[in-house]
Amino acid sequence: MLITAPKFKENAAKALVDKSLQKALGNVERGFVAKRAKAAAALPEFDALRDAARDIKNHTLENLDLYLEAYEEKVTAAGGKVHWASTAEDARDAILDICTAANARTVTKGKSMITEEIGLNDHLEVNGIHPVETDLGEYIIQLRGETPSHIIAPAVHVNKEEIEADFRRVHTHLPKDRQITEPTALLSEARVVLRQEYFNADVGITGANFLIAETGSSIIVTNEGNGDLTQTLPRVHIVVASIEKVVPTLEDVSTILRVLARSATGQDMSVYTTLSTGPRRPEDPDGPDEYHVILLDNGRSSMLGTEFQDMLRCIRCGACMNHCPVYHAVGGHAYGSVYPGPMGAVLTPKLWGIDQSGHLPNASTFCGRCESVCPMHIPLPKMMRHWRERAFEAHQEPAAQRYGLKLWAFMAKRPKLYHLATGIAARVMSLLGGAKGRLSSLPLAGGWTKHRDLPAPETKTFLKQWAEGKR
Repeated sequence: MLITAPKFKENAAKALVDKSLQKALGNVERGFVAKRAKAAAALPEFDALRDAARDIKNHTLENLDLYLEAYEEKVTAAGGKVHWASTAEDARDAILDICTAANARTVTKGKSMITEEIGLNDHLEVNGIHPVETDLGEYIIQLRGETPSHIIAPAVHVNKEEIEADFRRVHTHLPKDRQITEPTALLSEARVVLRQEYFNADVGITGANFLIAETGSSIIVTNEGNGDLTQTLPRVHIVVASIEKVVPTLEDVSTILRVLARSATGQDMSVYTTLSTGPRRPEDPDGPDEYHVILLDNGRSSMLGTEFQDMLRCIRCGACMNHCPVYHAVGGHAYGSVYPGPMGAVLTPKLWGIDQSGHLPNASTFCGRCESVCPMHIPLPKMMRHWRERAFEAHQEPAAQRYGLKLWAFMAKRPKLYHLATGIAARVMSLLGGAKGRLSSLPLAGGWTKHRDLPAPETKTFLKQWAEGKR
């Protein structure tokens, strides 16, 4: 994927005036926020489950090496093979080697953000292998030549009318006069087109929501059933997952699953929760002849023991972006990264460097909604502040901002001088505001006053009024 995170401000400015995008983004809040709240309220032990899920992941991360070794041992015992990949390039090469050995020409794919992270589709295409996305949202954006704008609803930025136009443009073998204006008709058409792809595929590639150390199983959670067809019909099944997806036991997974769907889509459980353990056994009626797991690090291990370790608890539910006012305003593509929203503002700088994504930790109002709804209690605002501090230390912020903060720090450490200066500033700004009590322009605040007036302050500062007993 081409990373455009350095152009976040330009991307966001374009998104704000994109009428089609703004129309589509209304579906995020309508489609997720109320449903999540209703699902959580209907389960009295929801917060207790969040605590338990957090503790399970914390325990796993503290013993990650042991659980990864146990997982590999169980996969091998079941007839599968684990491939360790330190980098995205290692993962791509391992997958290509498996596909080449299978003489694969067509590969079906279940939804996987990890394959987006490593740029797998482009790598397969340039090597003569055709990847077909089978998740409906992923299929739509593949037809459009786009990347996901959301981690659970990749085509949430696209309107129904645009999907119809894309289907008519690509599905030229179908009758031109067919009626596909309704969502159900669009879904049926995609199902018909994809059906043959499942049978043509030589290799099926899925991600994994969880990897179970106890059994060597991988688990995918879907609502469409495409993942099941992707991993059972082809001769070879490849699971691509990052190392933090491992969980000790099936009992642990059952706890986390109870908060996953409720946080993501407001469902009690997703429609399909599918476990795979190794290749087909002699008594099995279906399944792959080969089972491979690509375990990707790509910077995760360097997060262990740091202020960013909590990010490794993420279960990719999307709740943080579903509730983020910045995401609601600009959508996922503005972030210019595989991972948008608050979780992306923390993870992207680690994967691609703060020099490439320094704007993202600043794309937050710090309202705290992301942390409050996270099923794993990840302190996202706190970690965004850590990235801001690193960007400041690396002198990546504009000079005016850096010197402005240094001046503020100098004043804040000297309370008498600070109170004097703010008192004078409050009186001057109050006078400039006049009868309207608003400022249409102000030095050093052009970014604000260009689009809106700034309310003029009272003649006395809050601290001064507090001291005088005006509470």
